[in-house]
Amino acid sequence: MGRLSIVGLGPGDPELVTLKAARLIGEADVVAFHAGVRKSSHARRIAGDLVRPGTVEEELRYPVTTGATDHPGGYAGAMDDFYAECAERLGAHLDAGRHVVLLAEGDPLFYGSPMVMHDRLSARHETEVVPGVPAYAAATALAQTPLVRHTDVLTVLPGTLPEPELARRLADTQGAVIMKLGRTFPAVRRALEAAGRLDGAVYVERASMDDGRQLPVADVDPDSVPYFSLIVVPGDTAPRALTSLPAPAPAAELLVVGLGPGPDAWLTPEASEALAQVDHVVGYAPYVDRVPQRPGLQRHSSGNTVEVDRARLALDLARRGERVAVVSGGDAGVFGMAAAVFEVAEEFPEVDVRVLPGVSAVQAVAAKAGAAIGGDFAVMSLSDRLKPWPVIERRLRAVAEADLVLAVYNPASRSRRDQLVEAQKLLLEVLPADRVVVIGRHVGRPAESLEVTTLSELDADSVDMGCLLLVGSSGTTVTSTGRVWTRRSVER
Repeated sequence: MGRLSIVGLGPGDPELVTLKAARLIGEADVVAFHAGVRKSSHARRIAGDLVRPGTVEEELRYPVTTGATDHPGGYAGAMDDFYAECAERLGAHLDAGRHVVLLAEGDPLFYGSPMVMHDRLSARHETEVVPGVPAYAAATALAQTPLVRHTDVLTVLPGTLPEPELARRLADTQGAVIMKLGRTFPAVRRALEAAGRLDGAVYVERASMDDGRQLPVADVDPDSVPYFSLIVVPGDTAPRALTSLPAPAPAAELLVVGLGPGPDAWLTPEASEALAQVDHVVGYAPYVDRVPQRPGLQRHSSGNTVEVDRARLALDLARRGERVAVVSGGDAGVFGMAAAVFEVAEEFPEVDVRVLPGVSAVQAVAAKAGAAIGGDFAVMSLSDRLKPWPVIERRLRAVAEADLVLAVYNPASRSRRDQLVEAQKLLLEVLPADRVVVIGRHVGRPAESLEVTTLSELDADSVDMGCLLLVGSSGTTVTSTGRVWTRRSVER
């Protein structure tokens, strides 16, 4: 059996080919390379005289790039057939015991066509991959623009992403590289502008090649952009803007905004107006993602369980004179970010905190069910991350004994599967087995579902963090049509 070497040649300058790549090319029995439709192979040009005379050469010419095709399977079908044919051609050499070197521009495993050959051949043949200098490394060197510093996050984005998604991701990162330009350039430029990242973004064309050039993205003629181009968005652009902010201004304000459970129609006009005026949005990533991107808006996303850190970041930005909104799902004051902000707000006495209410999850689920909280009700979280489980048990028992409708937030998660089971057992010690239970899942969103069951029939394994539970009181009734409502009156 032969062996396959997939060799990265770098971005174009033959002097950037590694010593190992050069050695393997010189030792090869067969050198294979891709070529565009009616174009010579860039990879073969870079390899140049490294290919020794007498070496078998296999040109793998694409049948189509982005143009039309009469293949019955369309573009995808044409390319699949092409790659199958390429694998068969190279596989025949490998079966004959030959050493095949497949040339790759840039790095083979970074948006490279040779990846497909790796997928098809590596399971049957000895395969090695030799890394190459990727195009974005050459581009940043040509532009002499540091890409990321210190703790900056680098994001590599294809320009073929939908424009709103590209703008969102650009706003959520520090440094970025945008690949695959060409015809996508106008949309990419608009996305950069919408994300507030156009200033400082550098366009680089044919990096490391003799005809390479660079210029600000804002100055590029869209009709002149070839496929071999990319955009570098330096990661220290945003930090520079922050460090140049003026001294703390008087009457600084931080908004804490409830986004509602999900649908745009459930976002209050007050909240919508506030979000249209701020310069920074801070929050848990899924909630920040719900805020539409627009020019000048900077987004600060973070994971779960870091609420206090988020609050400090937002308060510090507000203290510097920035217009900032902390966003929270549902109502920010119900198991949301409002309490976390006030927890550290005294460290920033110059900042006034204003909370804008939103539709809460308990309201949304109750309304979908009918009028489940028409009488007295209590709201609890089953998460024991911030309070010990014995406290939760005491409160559950007290609510059950008080005959209140109980809304249960955070009933279960991937790491918390036992709390709901224990809560169900405890409630059954006080409440009847046929007590009405409503399970609302992703209410208001495309995957919305609502289930009406009983306390004894509740399947705890089917519940996750996307759910909110309503456990009825003695005054809760299910109508003949399946609607759930709770009487306003209580018998004396």
